[in-house]
Order: sequence, then C-alpha cells, then structure tokens
Amino acid sequence: MFTGIVELVGKIVETRAVSGGGRLRVHVGPIAAECALGASVSISGVCLTVAERAANHLEFDVVRETLNKSTLGRKAPGDGVNVERSLRVGDRLDGHLVQGHVDGIAKVERVQASAHEYVVWLRCSPQLDPYLIPKGSVALDGVSLTIASLSDGSFSVALIPATFERTTLGRLRKGDEVNLETDVMVRAIVHRMEETIGSHGLSMDALKVAGFA
Repeated sequence: MFTGIVELVGKIVETRAVSGGGRLRVHVGPIAAECALGASVSISGVCLTVAERAANHLEFDVVRETLNKSTLGRKAPGDGVNVERSLRVGDRLDGHLVQGHVDGIAKVERVQASAHEYVVWLRCSPQLDPYLIPKGSVALDGVSLTIASLSDGSFSVALIPATFERTTLGRLRKGDEVNLETDVMVRAIVHRMEETIGSHGLSMDALKVAGFA
C-alpha cells in the first residue's frame, strides 16, 4: 500500500527480457540501502518487488501482463520514474490509499500552462469512467491527485508547483501516456452498486437513463 506521495524521481538504468516478462534496473539513490529484498516499491504507480539490490540501484522482475497493461513495457534506459516506498503502520497518510495496481493507461489530450497553474487533461478507457468523480482521488504514474473536472469523457488534474518540480508529471506533453489507478473506495462502491442493481434485474445504464445514477 502507498500514499501517492513520491519520494524521488529515479532513472531506468537497464531493461532486459527474462522468462515470463522483463527486469528493470532503476537508480534510486540512497534509499536503495533502506529497501530489503522482497520489499514493495512503487515505480511510476506500479507495485513491484525488490529482486536485487546494489549501491544506489534496485532491480525488479516485471511480469508480462504488467508490461503490457502499464507504461513500464515502453520504458527505456534514461527514462525517469516516480519512486515511493510502501506505507508503514503509523506513517502519515498525506495523499490517499494507493495499491499500485494499475487500472489502465490514460493519454494526455492537452496541457494548459500559465503563470498561475498547470492543468493536464487526459482520457482513459470508457470502462474506467464510472470510477472517476469530481474532486475524487486518482493516481497518475503513482502521484496522488484530485480530479478537478470531468468533460465529455476526459478529466483534468491540476499540478501544484511541488508536484510539477518533484515528479515526472511536470514533463507531460500532449500524446504522453501515464499509468492510471482509480480510487479503491470508489471502485468498491461502484462494484457493490452494480451487484445490488444486477440482482434486481436492472443495469447502471438503465438507471442513468431514468435519472437515478
């Protein structure tokens, strides 16, 4: 479990194919010494397990499904990644509860930059739309953010200066893709509603037409 508060921007040092997937070697600086083998670390929003550790570097095995369903399969040496170690009991929860289980990939549609704000508009699979709510939480490349607005299947997030400067999100441009994880609490509520409604022979679409959802 994570909070979506990035500790540092690491750098991909090496990617190589292995049986069943791939292996990533990431430069993470001094926190490498504090990560035991088997520890969970979020790499751009994907929960990975430390397989090897060396000075300032961590290595992770990545299964094929994760490579296919996240942006990690497209990473190359030199690419930056957001790094966060797992939450410990008693830690402050400054972001929101993030599992590191990516729901899908969101694509940047446009970026609105001014002297006062930096707003990114993105679009994801329509299947994920029910889990996106105004002022709800979302994790993009492992960064805890608040959905600013929803419009015609797109959603926007606003980046504060600290997020812009201390994560990879400040480099986003139109056409870029990021790992998306929706809020686990919203997913749980939606799934339970769908089960309850389905047991009565109804559907969410029918309720929306009737104005009840």
